[in-house]
Amino acid sequence: MSRVIVRIPTPLRPYTGGADEVEVVAITVGEALAALGRRHEGLLARICAPDGSLRPFVNVYLGADNVRGLDGLATPLPGDGAVLAIVPAVAGGAGGARERRLAELKASVPEIGPREAFARQTDGAALIDVREADEIAQGSPHGAFRLGRGFLELRIEETIPDPDRLVLVMCAGGTRSLFAAEGLQRLGYRNVASVAGGFSRWKAEGLPFETPHGLDPHAHERYARHLTMPEIGEAGQQRLLESRVLMIGAGGLGCPAALYLAAAGVGTLGIVDHDVVDRSNLQRQVLHNDERIGQAKVDSARRTLQTLNPTVNIATYRERLTSANVERILSGYDVVVDGSDNFPTRYLVNDACVHLRIPCVHGSVYRFEGQVTVFWPHCPAHRGPCYRCLYPEPPPAEFAPSCADAGVLGVLPGVVGLLEAVETIKLLLGLGDPLIGRLLHYDALRARFDEYRLAANPDCALCADGRPFPGYVDYEAFCATAA
Repeated sequence: MSRVIVRIPTPLRPYTGGADEVEVVAITVGEALAALGRRHEGLLARICAPDGSLRPFVNVYLGADNVRGLDGLATPLPGDGAVLAIVPAVAGGAGGARERRLAELKASVPEIGPREAFARQTDGAALIDVREADEIAQGSPHGAFRLGRGFLELRIEETIPDPDRLVLVMCAGGTRSLFAAEGLQRLGYRNVASVAGGFSRWKAEGLPFETPHGLDPHAHERYARHLTMPEIGEAGQQRLLESRVLMIGAGGLGCPAALYLAAAGVGTLGIVDHDVVDRSNLQRQVLHNDERIGQAKVDSARRTLQTLNPTVNIATYRERLTSANVERILSGYDVVVDGSDNFPTRYLVNDACVHLRIPCVHGSVYRFEGQVTVFWPHCPAHRGPCYRCLYPEPPPAEFAPSCADAGVLGVLPGVVGLLEAVETIKLLLGLGDPLIGRLLHYDALRARFDEYRLAANPDCALCADGRPFPGYVDYEAFCATAA
């Protein structure tokens, strides 16, 4: 038995669901055609006469040879990978294949009008708009899932996991939706209908629709891999573009986090850092380079990030965070990413985030170990701790040396900073299960991640319910020297 590829000509593709090639297993040409006919009803009758011979207006080629000049249908197949090509006579006209195929679809796919579709959607049916992005940009029904015909089969199971839910498929005029609905039936969706007349009729009948705030062609190209994900899509990417994230530090943690947040399309990235680029930074701070030694880190970071993604707005703050400026700088941001390297800044950022009700993505590194968590006591879905719940006051310097004193594996901040970026994206898009109330610990030497539960302190002086904000505390005298 050989595995053979049978090439299907355009006039016969309606019988194969549009497929231009079909693989079958057979010994002879006749057996291959018979296997093709068993798989696709109605196709064999277009190739062979009732007596089993090839129809006079159809030729079949094995490689470059017409099988009529070989042993006909008894011609043996040479082995796996052989190619049979069905070549019918073609006059040049369109013929009736399209009309016949549409008639078959209308017989197997129910059609309903737009008003009935709107009523069914209101009652819980899923309305799928399978038009292309440029069409959807002109308008789409409220609440429709905009999947696009090209990705429908790839994305439908994540979007509509229940195969028994009523699914209504819409295109521009009602033809593409028939093909799409048939595809969903093949995937096992048992209650599918096409919206007759498509969006054109929907709009003509005065049913509600919206004009989505779309992305320009450059954004579509740049964020294409996000747009194909049902969890993000165009709406999620637009949300990222409208988001504001503040990076505390343009150092080992802030550099990789900022790189990937800029690449992901976070619309505004703020960067706070008072320091300048030093050669010792370049082992891990990947936004900077040797030519920028002595430049302000915020300026170096901005140059790199705008080269990567010119559409991102980079706001820089070349100043040390203090109790006098922390609220001015943090206000208006959606998420704060803490990449600081000293306790005074960590406590100050934590206290300000709690006071301003901003989620804080926390990362820290030490030699070969790293930690990531999210501090957000005011999260509406899950009450988590703040930094002070875990450590009410900082340790003295001798118990917590900085990276400058203890050292750090150069690639380790990359791992932790990227995890901070992942948590930030999840928070901005409302995806998954953020690290609220959980600490992720990474041991690079053992290549191991461990997770620890973090509980909110009901008596926390900062975030406990009903506690007035106590103000900011300076801890410079207690803490290690900053790197």
